[in-house]
Amino acid sequence: MLNYEDFLNKKKFKIESTGFTVNKENLNHMLFDFQKDIVKWCLKKGKAAIWADCGLGKTPMQLEFAEQVHKYTGGNVLIIAPLAVSLQTQREGIKFGINITVCRNQSDVQSGINITNYEMIEHFDFDSFVGVVLDESSILKGFDRHYSSTLMELCQNTQYKLSCTATPAPNDFMELGTQCQWLGVMGRNEMLATFFVHDSGDTAKWRLKGHAADKFWEWVSSWACVLQKPSDLGYSDDGFILPPLKIHEIVVESPLKDIDGQMMLVPELAQTLQERRGARRDSLELRVGKAAKLANSDGQWLVWCDLNIESDMLKKSINGAVEVKGSDKNEHKERSAVDFAACGIRAIVSKPSIFGWGINWQQCSNMVFVGLSDSYEQLYQAIRRCWRFGQTKPVNVYIVISESEGAVKANIDRKEADAAQMMAEMVKYTKDILTKEIHGTFRETISYNPETEMILPEWLGVAM
Repeated sequence: MLNYEDFLNKKKFKIESTGFTVNKENLNHMLFDFQKDIVKWCLKKGKAAIWADCGLGKTPMQLEFAEQVHKYTGGNVLIIAPLAVSLQTQREGIKFGINITVCRNQSDVQSGINITNYEMIEHFDFDSFVGVVLDESSILKGFDRHYSSTLMELCQNTQYKLSCTATPAPNDFMELGTQCQWLGVMGRNEMLATFFVHDSGDTAKWRLKGHAADKFWEWVSSWACVLQKPSDLGYSDDGFILPPLKIHEIVVESPLKDIDGQMMLVPELAQTLQERRGARRDSLELRVGKAAKLANSDGQWLVWCDLNIESDMLKKSINGAVEVKGSDKNEHKERSAVDFAACGIRAIVSKPSIFGWGINWQQCSNMVFVGLSDSYEQLYQAIRRCWRFGQTKPVNVYIVISESEGAVKANIDRKEADAAQMMAEMVKYTKDILTKEIHGTFRETISYNPETEMILPEWLGVAM
């Protein structure tokens, strides 16, 4: 019969560590202390997540994780990254003395650490890798999407896993379920049933059970490291203070429409997707003109668009601009990303869906959005290509939008507020638990092996 103490123990959700312990002194000397401790914690866990803000060093941390797994097991590790990030990661590996092989398929795999793009995952035998690292793992968001379901299946037997992103669940706690399921910590449905409840009868929405919040975040902290800055885990923020971010909204006039013989006195706000597309078409030339005028000024410029026709017009309107489209060959995308990082390109025109994740472009401090989509995560990630730790200049972000697109801007503002509140809660609940675990679990001591017999002085044996 199950006694009460056993019953309480069964209700605990502590994740057992399945990894191995390394000496902190044996980790890459180029890592900061907080990065070394996080890597050590992840290696001990065996399967873990690093949810760190842009520029905190997720790339060197995941490289060191992969390097240590390879050294410990002798097996191969595969890193999966967004398109155009593979070459950047390879260069970062050279900086840290870690060799990485860029692969297109299984035949390219070499002993050690290998990296490929998400588009290529079906060309690999995942049973041949002892470890898999997901760079920008927010791609798992959307449980029924192709990459998510495919990666769940391909990696279910992988021994060592690491999930890295700055936006694990930008708008919804339940999106964390895909992260924990990929890691093998707990199934998504089990997580929802354990910690969440349907919200107000709407079976599509879930919210944390009121009494379960503390336990939920305690559970998350047992497999995920959440931080926006080093001081969240008790370290110094020296060198990790962001420069100012200046967001400028430029609103262009929308043409007044004649509806049923009545001329509208003010533009009507677009509400439906079809209306928004119409509003974008109507203001196309004005928005492109404003953006081109900005991008034709001095300095490097990153120009974000959402429609193919916007991209074509911007390329023609901006001096020396290089356009990168979805239909371009991967070689052109990767080379353009490298050349822009090296200041070989003055202005690059592309979409957040192509270059919005994982790329480090701190050398650029000016960008312009020629309109907005409804995705806050896409906007956030695109801005963070330039506004990230390591940026030395104030970053200017210009958002050019038509009057009729006010509903899109309002939707983005709402999602931004929700995401900021959620990240603040994640840090608030996990920082104390995680700080104690990262610092406490790995407190290193110097072993003492006595070789000489100690002789006590006689006076110590005299009773007082």
